[in-house]
Amino acid sequence: MGTSLEPTHIDFPAERKPDPNHSDCRNVASILARVGDKWSVFVIMMLSDGPKRFNELKRMINGISQRMLTLTLRGLERDGLVTRTIFPTIPPRVDYELTDLGHGLQQPVKALGEWAIAHQEKIAAARTRFDERNNA
Repeated sequence: MGTSLEPTHIDFPAERKPDPNHSDCRNVASILARVGDKWSVFVIMMLSDGPKRFNELKRMINGISQRMLTLTLRGLERDGLVTRTIFPTIPPRVDYELTDLGHGLQQPVKALGEWAIAHQEKIAAARTRFDERNNA
């Protein structure tokens, strides 16, 4: 007998058809917008070594306004990355802390921050060259 030209392994898993509304892309984009936001990155970095109070975070994150810190913390809490604990003292004490999910972001955020620090001079030089070329 010779070789058969009939296909024998035809049971392939069905290909995942792209969502016509691209909702999976939108969902991922909204998550990346939250965790990639510069203020979220700073908050995650500052909370990586334990809980902090609001004013402590504000002092640690140079340039963030009270409103922006409030919005950032609220968004991180909504996404399950940060918890807010209110202690019944006078005045009330509120601590913010990373959740387990938030702790999972520490390594990528740290790597991103280290990369930015290590390459800031090269990026500044590239921006200068670009601006000189395009403003001339």
